[in-house]
Amino acid sequence: MIVLGSTGSIGVNSLEIAKLFNIEIEALCAGYNIELLNKQIRIHNPKIVVIADKNDKGKIIKEFNGRLYFGIEGVLECLAISSSSLVINAFVGTFGLLPTIESMRQNKILALANKESLVIGGAFLDTSRIIPIDSEHFSIAYLLNNQLIQERKKFKKLYITASGGAFRDTPLNEICGKKAIHALKHPNWKMGQKITIDSATMMNKLFEILEAYWLFNSKNLDAYIERNSHIHALVEFWDGSVVAHFAKANMQFPIAYAMAKALKLSEDELSSFSNHSFVDSIDLLNVNYKLESIDTNRYKVWGFKELMLDNPKLGVVLNAANEVAVKAFLQDIIPFGQIYNIVSSALDRFCDVKPSSIEEVLLINDEVESFVRGLIV
Repeated sequence: MIVLGSTGSIGVNSLEIAKLFNIEIEALCAGYNIELLNKQIRIHNPKIVVIADKNDKGKIIKEFNGRLYFGIEGVLECLAISSSSLVINAFVGTFGLLPTIESMRQNKILALANKESLVIGGAFLDTSRIIPIDSEHFSIAYLLNNQLIQERKKFKKLYITASGGAFRDTPLNEICGKKAIHALKHPNWKMGQKITIDSATMMNKLFEILEAYWLFNSKNLDAYIERNSHIHALVEFWDGSVVAHFAKANMQFPIAYAMAKALKLSEDELSSFSNHSFVDSIDLLNVNYKLESIDTNRYKVWGFKELMLDNPKLGVVLNAANEVAVKAFLQDIIPFGQIYNIVSSALDRFCDVKPSSIEEVLLINDEVESFVRGLIV
């Protein structure tokens, strides 16, 4: 197995499950957290390691005697020469798109957590070959009974859920001026900085709506706020019945199913691990479950949902503008409210883009980033 983004939370959880399933780790690809990467090298003894910066070469432990590569070129080379059948793509950002494409080109099984691959390149990917490990999309697949080798049920509408992020109870008149130190205080859990900000704006859920569009071939999509983060998805079927997937917010759960599918484990074999950490029941007593609509006065970017579903190829514009804006926000260059204004300006400027290839997607991405940087300066 190859783990792209091994030092992030999904990468760390993937390695824990791999150890449980006795899966050999052929390659670890990480960024700048060399200290954690070295610990992973000692435990998993990979044949290949990829790091972001060649200048960090000397920081890799001397015990590692495999192949060492650098940057995106190194990641692509790693995928090309490896013999592993399974790739976990847990990279954050547009950086994850080309590894997704290369994994598919090499006919590897792809367990995908990199949102941007689908948000900006969904039109050019064979989504039938993707195993989603975002909890929301995994939950939809689980409810549709296609998490292993079962026929998908016909549905009428799909729903995903959101925690509401750091400002879900903040007075509306205070939100626009908030700084990064406030937005990074997620009410339910600790995540990476980028995804925590995207949770506060509701951009993360907008990305997941686009992912669901490509994965499940439907525009009948919506989202609710569920404050406990116990209900991850709901499916409304053709007969009017609705089912919900309740589970603890534990990323090991979808990761375990993805690996089980790649290993062709049966449900009985998977259930043999029932005493391990990813199997953690919810105590349903004394918990208040309530679904709340997403208020566009509080979460302005949610107002782009219908535009995105009608023009899903605009995902490249949405993502590129947001990446630059969030980076500026995290550096305290702009206040929170400017993220929406910047993304809105980019969507107005590039409203007619319809990329016809991955090459065009990447060119548009660069144009949008340049445009947004001009707005911020």
